[in-house]
Amino acid sequence: MGLVDQHDMDVLTREIIRGLGWLEDPAGGSFKSTGLVVSSKLPRFSDMYTLSIASADPKSVSAKDPVQFTKSVTQWFTKDGVLVEGLFWKDVEGLINQYTGESRKNK
Repeated sequence: MGLVDQHDMDVLTREIIRGLGWLEDPAGGSFKSTGLVVSSKLPRFSDMYTLSIASADPKSVSAKDPVQFTKSVTQWFTKDGVLVEGLFWKDVEGLINQYTGESRKNK
């Protein structure tokens, strides 16, 4: 597998969020008024990627509990080092659904 760059993962995460319409027309919920903080970590020499979503104003009465996942980036790549975007997309969308309280079955 080739080197995985946190910047590349962040760009893809941003594309997923934009693709779901969150930037232009966020789904119902606290973040319309409070905003969101989406952060990621990929420590140097590690394959463990952490993505977190939290309210920009955690003290707001409408703020939801923060959510995160930590997974090995190897789950999203083929043996040849090619990113399988759909697998990453599915995990990010699942985290968004977890934050908003939506079930995949409702979609």
